[in-house]
Amino acid sequence: MTSPTTAEADASPRTAGRTGATTPPRTAPPNRSPGRWLSGTAVNGALLLSVLYTLFPLVWLVTAATKDTGGLLSGEAFSFKGFDLGHNLSQLASYNDGVYFRWYLNSLLYAGGGAAVCALVSVAAGYAFDKYAFRGKEKLFGVVLLGVLVPTTALALPMYLLASKVGLVNTYWSVLIPVLVNPFGVYLSRVFSASYIPDEALEAARIDGAGELRTFWSIGLRMVMPGFVTVFLFQFTAIWNNFFLPLVMLSDQKLFPLSLGLYAWNSNTHAEPSYYPLVVTGSLLAVIPLIVAFVSLQRHWKAGLAAGSVK
Repeated sequence: MTSPTTAEADASPRTAGRTGATTPPRTAPPNRSPGRWLSGTAVNGALLLSVLYTLFPLVWLVTAATKDTGGLLSGEAFSFKGFDLGHNLSQLASYNDGVYFRWYLNSLLYAGGGAAVCALVSVAAGYAFDKYAFRGKEKLFGVVLLGVLVPTTALALPMYLLASKVGLVNTYWSVLIPVLVNPFGVYLSRVFSASYIPDEALEAARIDGAGELRTFWSIGLRMVMPGFVTVFLFQFTAIWNNFFLPLVMLSDQKLFPLSLGLYAWNSNTHAEPSYYPLVVTGSLLAVIPLIVAFVSLQRHWKAGLAAGSVK
């Protein structure tokens, strides 16, 4: 048998390729480098530690709320041994004629009403700064930005002196009025207005005969709703966790928010350890409105944050 000639040998692969008899060799996927693998592991490990660090207080709070005074003081807060949540809730509801739930309603009023009005004021101000041209606009906006740099605790005493002059100390208004304006919310609202509201839509509304208030309420506010929700959530969280302003303004326990009421109970735990279950169970219930607000409004909130970051 004769061997194929050199020309035939050279031609056979090309012929086979044209006829589809053979397929090109497959290249093995490149191996993942050890450095990239270690980098991914480090990132995942850091994220896991961050999650554990964030969830650790909440897990402790959930398990500790099921303990009585003896279980809390014995250091077994992380076990569900001696489950006593029902009794703790009953004690919380009945203690001092149910004053805890009076504080709960006060906090909902301060945080819910104050955050809603503050978000509306902030969006209206941001809309005006963005869409209207008036004398001294940028200088006035600079003053608003300076307000962001002033800590709220530094303003508590001046606000107390002002409230005492007009007779608002130890009333609901002494806590509500100071939280109705948020300079950072005005800044965010201007950014959202520039991102969400095109000038053409406002011009079309004016051509149709709509006034400025009608244009803002029917078109501007609806288009900038993600910004409204974002400001609302930020302000709701800040007011719900607010402590120093109510401490300065209020002396009547019936007007206390949850933060101040739980602080008053916690101050008595050294003399009366029976306050421990009340404080822990009350703290657990105090977290629920924040979780509900973020979960129910997260779609608008994420959209608002994305728009702000792009801008």
